[in-house]
Amino acid sequence: MSELTQKRCKPCEGGVKPLTREEAQALLSQLKDWQLNETATEMSRPYKFQNYYETMAFVNAVAWIAHQEDHHPDLEVAYNRCLVRYSTHAIGGMSENDFICAAKIDALLAPPETTAATCKI
Repeated sequence: MSELTQKRCKPCEGGVKPLTREEAQALLSQLKDWQLNETATEMSRPYKFQNYYETMAFVNAVAWIAHQEDHHPDLEVAYNRCLVRYSTHAIGGMSENDFICAAKIDALLAPPETTAATCKI
């Protein structure tokens, strides 16, 4: 599990430079199945589920993480899938906050022995 799950998001109201492609790639290496867009200003990951109930349970858990971290993704929700996209809009690119939240979302679906004791939300 990524050390990013141990961190908390920092307020970001602009005035901070977005991460470079190289910085974003280094943080991305700590995540599973996330992709940077061509301009390295957004990352995304699709999630697949067996049914609508599982999809909505996941969406609600993501909403809780977003509320706790005060950093919100863009979500595209369908019957058995959800696309999660992160970008720090205030700076027009990626910040560490995006990667912290992505790691915490990944921890939702990690094997049970690794989630409860290691993910601080």
